[in-house]
Amino acid sequence: MLILYERIYYIIMKNKIDSKSSKIKFITKLEENEKIYNVKGIAPGAKEKILDIVAKSAYNNDRVYEGCTRSVLSALIEHLHLSSYEGAKEVIKSSTALAAGVCRMGEVCGALTGGIMAIGLVVGSEKLDDFESYKKSMENSYKLYNKFKEYYGGVVRCFEIQEKVLGKHYDFKNDEDGKQWYKDGGLDKCPMVCATAARLTAEIILNLKTMEGK
Repeated sequence: MLILYERIYYIIMKNKIDSKSSKIKFITKLEENEKIYNVKGIAPGAKEKILDIVAKSAYNNDRVYEGCTRSVLSALIEHLHLSSYEGAKEVIKSSTALAAGVCRMGEVCGALTGGIMAIGLVVGSEKLDDFESYKKSMENSYKLYNKFKEYYGGVVRCFEIQEKVLGKHYDFKNDEDGKQWYKDGGLDKCPMVCATAARLTAEIILNLKTMEGK
């Protein structure tokens, strides 16, 4: 009987430990290097930690609310303090239908598009004759595009990225495909793409703000 009780206790404790470990793994998979949270030398608000929180926010936005473009944009605006830039709120609204490769058509990844829009918000201009801002937006968006493309093995289209991370692509205009996407873990894999796009974008924007002394 004592052996039986010990065995039951062991199973209960193991389940608790496994559950805790899985939660920790879930949290840290969005962190580039979780070791920085275990040492005193990394200051609060350090660049590495900001990149982590941007990635986590983009992931959570897409997992909870869905819509990759606006999820990435919202995370960047919130955590990089871009709300003071003119048009910050409007740009989130205008990005709504760009999700899932432009209105669910599977074209250029909406998470990447959100990152490019954030760069435009920071260095672009509403003045059509401001060619310096135009050039700067293009140069930095080009950097993001190439980094994102390299990360996903040479592809940037929504359908192609889905095939990379989920093994197949889904047409969200089709109800059966939509249902299967949920079953196949789409609401984890696609938010992870948002996390990646947001992190890559945040690094570029932080570098820009450093150069500008902001």
